[in-house]
Amino acid sequence: MAEKKQGYHHGNLRQALIDAALQLIEKKGPGGFALSEAAKQAGVTPAAVYRHFSGRDDLIAEAARQGYEIFADVMQFAYDSGQPSALAAFEATGRAYLAFARKYPGHYIAMFESGISVNHTPDLALIAAKARGVLEKAADDLSQHIPPEKRPPASMFSAHIWAMSHGVVELYARNSPGTQSPFAPEDLLESGIGVYLRGLGLIRPDD
Repeated sequence: MAEKKQGYHHGNLRQALIDAALQLIEKKGPGGFALSEAAKQAGVTPAAVYRHFSGRDDLIAEAARQGYEIFADVMQFAYDSGQPSALAAFEATGRAYLAFARKYPGHYIAMFESGISVNHTPDLALIAAKARGVLEKAADDLSQHIPPEKRPPASMFSAHIWAMSHGVVELYARNSPGTQSPFAPEDLLESGIGVYLRGLGLIRPDD
């Protein structure tokens, strides 16, 4: 059997299939490969895949779950690095989004471009909520500096920044055809967040 020739230890095959899927996702997109290709790249028979995953969506969902685990850690580290300044912590989480997309493109695509719902499995839903929670906490901290009558819900605040970060990544940080910008993605995101925060009165117009 091909599995034995590869010398896989117990548990290694499952991760080898995920790693193969991540490479294929990055090269061909989440819908551009078959399970048999992931099996071939991992050095096993197609039948071996079904011992661990019910189908391609299940495999991609696990790649997304692992991505969200990394993402949650990256976001938490960014949030902690900005303490005790709520503003610095919030801005750091925005930059962390872009940094994650650059460093982990396969995971990023599995998470946000595969069409796989975060509710595909309970574990995926849980870790995705944890990642979103870091940005929402950063937004909530910063919101305390806004008068209550003018304060947007933290979930809306964080959703705006998440959407802005995602848009910058999709349009300008992933080499989309015809969408080249004269500005670096990092500069676009930083200036966009700055405009948003000035609108809320969280930073001075001249900052």
